Amino acid sequence: MKALKQRLVLSVLAGVIALGSVVSVQAADLYEQLKTNKVVRVGTEGTYPPFTFHDSKKDNVLTGFDVELAKEVFKRAGIEKVEFVEGPWDGLIAGVDADRYDAVVNQVGITPERQEKYDFSNPYISSPMVVIAREDETGVTKLEDIKGKNAAQTLTSNFGKKAKALGAEIISVDGFAQSIDLLTSKRADLTLNDRLSFLDFKKQKPDAPVKIVATDSEPANSGILVKKGNPELVAAINKALDEIKADGTYAKISEQFFGVDVSKP
Repeated sequence: MKALKQRLVLSVLAGVIALGSVVSVQAADLYEQLKTNKVVRVGTEGTYPPFTFHDSKKDNVLTGFDVELAKEVFKRAGIEKVEFVEGPWDGLIAGVDADRYDAVVNQVGITPERQEKYDFSNPYISSPMVVIAREDETGVTKLEDIKGKNAAQTLTSNFGKKAKALGAEIISVDGFAQSIDLLTSKRADLTLNDRLSFLDFKKQKPDAPVKIVATDSEPANSGILVKKGNPELVAAINKALDEIKADGTYAKISEQFFGVDVSKP
């Protein structure tokens, strides 16, 4: 009986070790698989200028800071083609779990909660969160003032989670454009979002009756999100990011969409 128990224990241990080896090999193989297949699938919204959007002046082609950055990064990582898969923000990260794509490049904030489930590149951009409201708003001058206000937010974004944590009443939206529409039509009081997105929006529509009423003191870092357990892929992405910053490519892409180099916080 004792010998039988020992054999069972050894068998279970062998199975666990084998399973761990398979998982390790699968993780290590993803980067090689992407290079072999010569394509990486990248999830993005396509409706969040200036980061990811369709340019009506250029045959409605998908472009933006994140889009052009992703093309350059993965090319330098040895993957010839980037296949963008578009979808609403609240389903983007889940798309990695469902194997709809291999990475997300869409201003994904790096948070401890997300780092438990996914791997991230080093931050490729930092920008503070702001509170955007109508021009006639006078009651909000700091983040804490949004308590009890109606905030138009994507539910799973950092902005939506922050608004809820601060006591705002959340109105679910698909993205930034819908948030602004609800503000201007007075169906929402405010929205928390990225400062650079707001500045780009005002550049495109300077007469829009919205303004920044409060700014977070800490900038938020965004990174490229990939499946958990892929250190080789993350290392290749980070190396590519370092290269494009060093040779001026990052600055060129940044100036194209922001008018300035935003490589530093």
